[in-house]
Amino acid sequence: MSAGTPFKFLDQDLLLLPQKAIYWEQEKALIAADVHLGKVGHFRKAGIAVPLSMEQDDLAVLSDLIAEHRPEKIIFLGDLFHSDMNADWDWFVLWRKQFPKLQIILVKGNHDIIHDRHYLELDIVLTEHLSVGPFLMLHHPLTDPTKRQDGGYVLCGHIHPGVSLVGRGRQSVTLPCFAFGKNQAILPSFGKFTGKVAIRSLKSDNIFGVLKDKVIAIS
Repeated sequence: MSAGTPFKFLDQDLLLLPQKAIYWEQEKALIAADVHLGKVGHFRKAGIAVPLSMEQDDLAVLSDLIAEHRPEKIIFLGDLFHSDMNADWDWFVLWRKQFPKLQIILVKGNHDIIHDRHYLELDIVLTEHLSVGPFLMLHHPLTDPTKRQDGGYVLCGHIHPGVSLVGRGRQSVTLPCFAFGKNQAILPSFGKFTGKVAIRSLKSDNIFGVLKDKVIAIS
């Protein structure tokens, strides 16, 4: 597996992973946002040709991360499943059964419209927000990130952040990124079948671009 980038933040040891997730050492937790399982099935149902393997790839990456880091829990920051239940749900059920002792918490996002009972049957904890240590886990970013929440520093997703880099020849590329601002951090979308939106950042922000096999600090 490719190495992550250690990031000491709020006295916590975070490992920013090129698989676009965070391993939080103190909590022995993997944190991922916007997996969007079922998106492949959603598009295929609409008659759009998408390789079936893309759906299983995301679950395989999760399995590899579990094997490498041995987390006690996974915290999904919303949009775990893309839309209504489809055939891809069966793959997710099979995947979940491989890790019966692993605690899974879903902070529900706007795409998480599947009935709660289906998640509860898989022993998945559902919540609208989650406070753990110095962090407040949400799906949507704060509308005004300058205002600190009582629950702590926000970790969230939703917008699929990217950072634009311009080379000497004026060629440009937008990389998925982890964006740590003053009061909140926005995680990149974990799912491969998702886009990314270039975000504005302040000089005081810590921005980390995600390459294929490493995470780099962007000055």
